[in-house]
Amino acid sequence: MTVKTRSTFCNYILEFEVGVEFEEDLRILDGRKCQTLVTWEEEQLVCVQKGEVPNRGWRHWLEGEMLYLELTARGAVCEQVFRKVR
Repeated sequence: MTVKTRSTFCNYILEFEVGVEFEEDLRILDGRKCQTLVTWEEEQLVCVQKGEVPNRGWRHWLEGEMLYLELTARGAVCEQVFRKVR
């Protein structure tokens, strides 16, 4: 599976096999590496990252034409909602 993140500041492509832990190189984003596991939990794509930052990860899911992203780290939660542009 491939997840592409594009922004004004940085583009990042994450390629992985669902259910298989791998070493993720995030130096381009925040200068670190971590062990990452991405799985499906019902209709949500869930990522758990093990490394120097505790309780870090994210989850993606779709509802209609909206894409939801919930990011977690150190007990803090950031929620983002994206609307499909035609």
